[in-house]
Amino acid sequence: MSETTHSERTDTDSTIETTAGETIEQVQESWTDYKFQGEAKLTSEGLDVYYGDDHALKDVTIEIPEKSVTALIGPSGCGKSTFLRSLNRMNDRIRSARVDGSVQFDGKEIYQEGIDLVELRKRVGMVFQSPNPFPKSIHENITYGPRKHGDIETGLLARLLGRDDWDEAEELVEQSLRQAALWDEVADRLDDNALGLSGGQQQRLCIARCLSVDPEVILMDEPASALDPIATSKIEDLIHDLAEDYTVVIVTHNMQQAARISDQTAVFLTGGKLVEYDDTDKIFENPESQRVEDYITGKFG
Repeated sequence: MSETTHSERTDTDSTIETTAGETIEQVQESWTDYKFQGEAKLTSEGLDVYYGDDHALKDVTIEIPEKSVTALIGPSGCGKSTFLRSLNRMNDRIRSARVDGSVQFDGKEIYQEGIDLVELRKRVGMVFQSPNPFPKSIHENITYGPRKHGDIETGLLARLLGRDDWDEAEELVEQSLRQAALWDEVADRLDDNALGLSGGQQQRLCIARCLSVDPEVILMDEPASALDPIATSKIEDLIHDLAEDYTVVIVTHNMQQAARISDQTAVFLTGGKLVEYDDTDKIFENPESQRVEDYITGKFG
């Protein structure tokens, strides 16, 4: 990527501002051409997303490295959550949504016909903004996904057929809760209803539920926005630990959070455009785009 500093920017950068206070400028391809070592886990090329006549995401091309944390930031309505949902085809659930372009997971196109969406969303899991545990026990929340996918079998019928995986299920529950930094808090209350947990505990339970089906990628849509500072800190510590084994992509409105937890940051601004993508330190300390600097310093957004 170019090492151009703000003082060296060309005269093509406009200083005209919109009514929202955002500088008008021409996005340079080099601003989003992020180079990194290792393989890309997810890649989009020329990705466009429409909701009816609304062109929500425009021509997004990006590579996301494996086993790292990628933060997506930008003002409300800029397309970052739309992009996140495109990575495991959650937008398919929206009747008016239409997707053009390409998204590849481990080099395989996910928008081709015949793709197994259940398998895709098992491998590319998602944690939503508001905790959404099932109104079941903590134990059942963790084992629900593996049972649905046929990875474990429990219950009377399985026992009668000699296929009971109870011990395996118990190990999975403990492992998932430990990975989500929740085991020590709930180990003696696994049969309690998950809705009785605090908000922060519920969100970590949802992360444990996601982990229980052995994903490779974890998508997080503002997972700490509804939590208090202590619970948020636990989620951030957890995300840092998860990146050792998983590829994490997180949408956040909290720029300080993005700076704390991510390895690289992608900045979406108005119009559904990806404006800049680079190492997080570079984005926050010396961005190429004047608009990105204005957004980070609070001049608009």
